Amino acid sequence: MNKSIISTENAPSAIGTYSQAVRVGSTVYMSGQIPLVPETMEMVTESFEAQAEQVFKNLQAVADAAGGSLADVVKVTILLSDMGHFATVNEVMARYFSEPYPARAAYAVKQLPKDADIEVEAIMVTAE
Repeated sequence: MNKSIISTENAPSAIGTYSQAVRVGSTVYMSGQIPLVPETMEMVTESFEAQAEQVFKNLQAVADAAGGSLADVVKVTILLSDMGHFATVNEVMARYFSEPYPARAAYAVKQLPKDADIEVEAIMVTAE
């Protein structure tokens, strides 16, 4: 198996025992991103929309570091503190993705790291 680790200073560094992303062949598995600002490692807290924006910016940075873009994402998993944020997630996601959209799942969870209101992970397929 040809496995390589993807890392970039343009996304938050890992806060646990994981990598920002792992490439296996042409598939890149991107770890969940929460709304941390990479330069400060501080949470975005102004609004849920601002948190969602930061999460997708972080994913975009990891995709770029892996040699792809969000257009190459085939699957997104969204974890929310409250399903009441679902409409806002759709609005923000539409700023970062265009049709045809990736497959997606969204779940409400009891709690996320650092009490974030959103975490998003993705799977991307690029040219090897």
